Amino acid sequence: MDSDTAPHAETPITPDGQTRRDFLTYATVATGVIGTGLALWPFIASMNPSADTLALSSTAVDLAPVAVGQRITITWRGKPVFVVHRTADEIKRAEADDKASDLLDPQRDEDRVHKSEWLLVVGICTHLGCIPQGQAPGSNRGEWGGWFCPCHGSQYDISGRVRHGPAPRNLDVPKYDFKTDSSVQIG
Repeated sequence: MDSDTAPHAETPITPDGQTRRDFLTYATVATGVIGTGLALWPFIASMNPSADTLALSSTAVDLAPVAVGQRITITWRGKPVFVVHRTADEIKRAEADDKASDLLDPQRDEDRVHKSEWLLVVGICTHLGCIPQGQAPGSNRGEWGGWFCPCHGSQYDISGRVRHGPAPRNLDVPKYDFKTDSSVQIG
């Protein structure tokens, strides 16, 4: 038989124009995608943080024993967090300084606190990462009564705003929520 006259097997075509070959191609691709996903799932799941890491991502703090005017330092994610129970005078000073012309990184006090009597800031200077002084009674708090960084002389006010020195921005405010009037969840 001549190749031009040989009978050709015709692929049956369904009423919607699909062939059996199309169906087998789609089924093979779908099986391959699902199989690859199932094979990669344990690898991807291993990249999620472990339970002990997630536990360290937030810290609960009982504020009941902190007296008005007292400052405490807690550790959150390996960083010091300064917690200040501000006096009425400190709150008035912070709010009055909202319009000060010497704010290097202007930000209102009310944007930095959830409750005016409590200030929470990450206690790391935004210049080169030193720990500012001012938490201990009698330590140097700078001209504005907040914190003084001994490394390069940056000074922060009672709202944690940079007022003098090479620090480019205010002390960072961590994400936090008050769970009750006397407890806060950081992180």
